[in-house]
Amino acid sequence: MSEHEEAPPQENETPPAVQETAAAEAGSGEEAENGSGTGPRRLTAVYDVPVQISAVLGRASMPVGQLLRLGRGAVVELDRKVGEPVDVYVNNRLIARGEVMIVDDHLGITMTEIIKSEQ
Repeated sequence: MSEHEEAPPQENETPPAVQETAAAEAGSGEEAENGSGTGPRRLTAVYDVPVQISAVLGRASMPVGQLLRLGRGAVVELDRKVGEPVDVYVNNRLIARGEVMIVDDHLGITMTEIIKSEQ
């Protein structure tokens, strides 16, 4: 690992970006200490909330009759080309795009674009 790369967070460890956000939101003074603001104590309440993460490689449409004829070994062509980024959703909300990679014997996603929320 190079000196510019950060080690991935261990399980139950707060990622550095979240720590920085929490620190920035904490401010100083009584508000952060008594939990009445948006300081770290209020933010830590959501750290253990489970979310569903999905990576969408592509989509396809077909009539039900064609779907029923699919069998073992059938290939369904998706609307994406090889090398195009995949969409990353958290709780059915698009949050990022990234590239598929292999990590040991598993698939992973390298985030290449974070999608800004419009809310």
